[in-house]
Amino acid sequence: IQELLRVMRTIDDRIVHELNTTIPTASFVGKVDPGQTCKELYESLMDAHTSRERIIKNCISQTSAAVKTLKEEREKADEDVALLKQLRKEQTKV
Repeated sequence: IQELLRVMRTIDDRIVHELNTTIPTASFVGKVDPGQTCKELYESLMDAHTSRERIIKNCISQTSAAVKTLKEEREKADEDVALLKQLRKEQTKV
């Protein structure tokens, strides 16, 4: 989860940086091709979105697998309170 949050923050930071540096100010409008700049920014945003989606799906998959394993362990050890807490924690993540 921490890795996911770190990567998502990095992607968000890159998007903000790109917006701040890509859109020309009034004094630079004539020196930049707005169509090409917009296209490149769009492609960058789409790449970031695809990466974010892949990371989120991977996190969900890993957490779901952990929940499945913990449920199986829980069936074998009904009285294990620590195991139940860990199971609930993982279920909350999903």
